[in-house]
Amino acid sequence: MLNTKSFLTVDFGAGSLKLAEFEINESGGLRLKSFAIKPLGLEGSQESSREKVILSALQAVLTENKFSAKSVNVCAPGFHVFSKFVKLPPVDAAKVGQIIQYEAQQNVPFPLSEVVWDYQIMGSAASGELEVLLVAIKSEIVERLFRVAEEAKLKLQLCDASPAALCNAFRYNYGDIEDCTMLLDIGAKTSNLLFFEKGKVFSRSINLGANIITQDFANEAKLGFDEAEKIKIAEGFVSLGGAYEEPDNPHQAAISKIARQFMTKLHIQVNQTMQFYRGQQSGSAPQRLFLSGGASIMPYTAQFFAEKLNIPVEYFNPFRNVQIDPSVNLEELSRVAHSLGEVVGLGLRNLANCPVEMNLMPDSTLRWQSFNQKKPYLVAAVFSLVLVAFGIGFLFQKLAVNKESQIEDLNPKIALLQSNSGRFNSALKQLQRTQAEANQITQWMQQRFYWADFLADMRRALLRSEDDLKKKMAAQKPGSDVGIWVEHLTSAPNQAGATAAAGAADGTVANPPASAPGGNAAATMAALMMGLNNSRLANSSGNNPGAAPVAAIPGATIPGANAVDQSAGNAITLVCRAVSLKNIDPSANNTDIAYSVRDQIAASPLVNPDPKATQLVGEISPDDANGTFTFTVSVTPLKPLTF
Repeated sequence: MLNTKSFLTVDFGAGSLKLAEFEINESGGLRLKSFAIKPLGLEGSQESSREKVILSALQAVLTENKFSAKSVNVCAPGFHVFSKFVKLPPVDAAKVGQIIQYEAQQNVPFPLSEVVWDYQIMGSAASGELEVLLVAIKSEIVERLFRVAEEAKLKLQLCDASPAALCNAFRYNYGDIEDCTMLLDIGAKTSNLLFFEKGKVFSRSINLGANIITQDFANEAKLGFDEAEKIKIAEGFVSLGGAYEEPDNPHQAAISKIARQFMTKLHIQVNQTMQFYRGQQSGSAPQRLFLSGGASIMPYTAQFFAEKLNIPVEYFNPFRNVQIDPSVNLEELSRVAHSLGEVVGLGLRNLANCPVEMNLMPDSTLRWQSFNQKKPYLVAAVFSLVLVAFGIGFLFQKLAVNKESQIEDLNPKIALLQSNSGRFNSALKQLQRTQAEANQITQWMQQRFYWADFLADMRRALLRSEDDLKKKMAAQKPGSDVGIWVEHLTSAPNQAGATAAAGAADGTVANPPASAPGGNAAATMAALMMGLNNSRLANSSGNNPGAAPVAAIPGATIPGANAVDQSAGNAITLVCRAVSLKNIDPSANNTDIAYSVRDQIAASPLVNPDPKATQLVGEISPDDANGTFTFTVSVTPLKPLTF
């Protein structure tokens, strides 16, 4: 139920536009304030021109009658509306919606995505089946009506269907009739036939309208449609058959025959619908017929159906229980009241809960309506934002003036500070250069002792290896001695030359070239730091002619040993010599000494912790003449060593 003090209702029929203004009276009933009917002509029933025609007619009616209300309920014509009564099996209320959705998909002749549809449960049959009225209309039709209302400066409230509006109007005015009654609404393009029996309602749309009479007469008389329509309204009537004399007026004679042929076809459809209602809907035989619609006013229409149906026929009065405002012309209203059933039914939607309540408004239209309702608030919000923006702009202008004044006062001070800043930056750069030079000198001073620390730590690593091996040998031969020392120490720039000398064809282990940085001097310093005497160093350096050459023995490769990485510019190669364990125990493995030395050196805090930084290189070279063997360890210090 919609509540509005004064409102409009419009029936956009195929042949005419019918408009009425209602208000709710003091007793809560409906009061008619004014009404108007505007013919649409043939263009009103043609889709290509219909929207333009009904807009022009609506604007003309509003201008001529000066209606005050702006909200409107509209009714779509019968030829645009698909309606059908369906029966549903007795199911839970929660499943009714799903079943009706399925029925709509099966019965509506368009995809559901293209239509607006609604339904009303009209009651239940004796078998328990639900009787449902299903109504659908294409969305573009309703959107067209919405555009027309918008162009006419009207606010569309709801869109109803013609059969539903007629049903509500009849129930409101003839609610006291309980036996089976028919209401036949003869329109310009289609007709609606409704059955009312106690609380039961049934309707059917018949694809026959009075425009057929006008078109056939216009073709026969060689007249235009509009002229033929005027003659039909002024002179036409329904012929009562062969027993009556034919009129002398040729127009009347032609129209009466054409009208009788049309009414005969309509009677056939009415009779078929009566049989369907009684057979399929378990209805009773109709006891009376009410006529409505613009075409029903043609003289002798009531007599024709009374003769054919053999039941009382009278004209439908939709204002039977509606109060009429004193300003309304009653004589004019009485001539067209039978055709205003739809506008009364639309007005009742604002008054009370009606037997049939449907709203065929598409979602797009409802969203647009919601936007229009919020539009005043949006406009107010935009206006408020504009005011706020203006206020902020004015405030910022004032602030800008004050800031400019303050900047002018600060400019001399800023210039002085910038001058001081330049001098400060110059002094700061000089300080930074001095600090950098001091740091470099400090670094050089610290590196003076790094060689000594590194070599001392290498010596400690050899001593730890000797201690570990002594403990292991004590179990087999107590008192056994283990000796390990460094014969050569070569830094990365001299590594290639030292390695080539150590692996020469004669098998002798050569010292690094004396001309290389850190060559013999570095080796001598390393030997002294690690506790070696000059005789050992000389004996192993290849400079002693009595020393036996140290030959590499095939098959004595240290497992896991790698070639020296020449790309590691910080690497140091240590050529170590150790007393062979085989002198003590022939089954002993000299590689244990090499691995022990490697592990102890890798554990040094002055060595790069990367596992690849400390590696065994090449093969073990035994010296059977003096019971010793040599092996090579590549070490990468944590810091680069400079000579």
